[in-house]
Amino acid sequence: MSIDLLLKPFQHFGVHLGLDRIQTLLADLGNPHHSIPIIHVGGTNGKGSVCAYLSSILTEAGYNVGRYTSPHLIDWTERICLNNQPIGESKLIEILIKIQNIIDSYPESPTQFEVITAAAWVYFAQQKVDIAVIEVGLGGRLDATNVCEQSLVSVITSISREHWQVLGDTISEIAKEKSGIFKPGCPTIIGPVSREAELVFKARIQQLNCPSIWVKPAIYIKDNWAKYQDIEYPLPLLAQMQLSNSAIAIETVKCLQQKGWNIPLTAIQNGMAKTQWLGRLQWVKWQNTSILVDGAHNPASAEMLRNYVDTFGKSITWVMGILSTKEHDKIFQALLKINDSLYLVPVPNCDSKKTEDLAKLAVNICPELATIKTFETVFDALDTAINNFTSDKLIVLCGSLYLVGYFLTNIQSTNK
Repeated sequence: MSIDLLLKPFQHFGVHLGLDRIQTLLADLGNPHHSIPIIHVGGTNGKGSVCAYLSSILTEAGYNVGRYTSPHLIDWTERICLNNQPIGESKLIEILIKIQNIIDSYPESPTQFEVITAAAWVYFAQQKVDIAVIEVGLGGRLDATNVCEQSLVSVITSISREHWQVLGDTISEIAKEKSGIFKPGCPTIIGPVSREAELVFKARIQQLNCPSIWVKPAIYIKDNWAKYQDIEYPLPLLAQMQLSNSAIAIETVKCLQQKGWNIPLTAIQNGMAKTQWLGRLQWVKWQNTSILVDGAHNPASAEMLRNYVDTFGKSITWVMGILSTKEHDKIFQALLKINDSLYLVPVPNCDSKKTEDLAKLAVNICPELATIKTFETVFDALDTAINNFTSDKLIVLCGSLYLVGYFLTNIQSTNK
């Protein structure tokens, strides 16, 4: 049986926040999370890359490191890693079957995310990890990852308006939900946030008596090297936002060092140099043409992407698909500029916003676009973009991590 088939029955439960189901399931699995020290990483954008930096550095330092992130781009096994290597497919299937056998007796089934989260805890306990870097799925307070009474460090990378349908319509409401990962007396590390979010976090920090560090971005110094406080390190991931994300990771490492963890400078530098994170400002070759792919699924990440592509001084051919739940107008406002071209596609196997509706919206937001077209598939759109490619253009695939994952999966299949 495949991983997809094992997880598919839980898919229709969708987003259903709450801790009762996951706590019951973990208890029946022997509470594997109780034996695992964790770094808990929440926020809006930057969570994945911060987790990638941390797991890479800690692995270089010689620790046995678990990493749990979501969503995956190509394969479910990406979500659960040991020392930066995905869990084996057969091992994940074995754990999922064990979980399925327990769930069969439940009156209320856990969600798909809760099942894969439980699988991560089981695997990390089996592997006797020294530490696990855990990315929050959605929000924080009621997210399935928020089951540990203590964490070594709680991290917030950034805050912007996303998942407002679930978390609340204002930055204050969203920040309150995300601050739910803070634990009494446990250090909190927070990246650049708005004043509105800062007030919420400070109130929660005071309530829980948490030591807190507010991180300022690192600076570029030379040849893709950065410096945060007294530490210089290579910065392989692209974009200005990585100055902030990498600084958050370094500050988290410093916090661990103060707790007695042995993480030398060489481990920090080598770990940063080896960090990889798929689907975020990633250059790939398709039909002998370089294409930039990036999730850019909310206004803040779209703005970061636009800032990056502006450094090339070229017009952009956007190949985009966006989920129906996203802020389409704000994403377009951040990305689209005069003389850009926009090729709209559906996001396969997802609740995708209709391309015709997106086209109408794009015309209203940026009437000076050179071209707006809709396509049945992302590959139809990319073929057209490549046929019209000239040296003064960039082709960028973005709008959804699921779309990027679908594209990368097909590239992988084609290259086998």
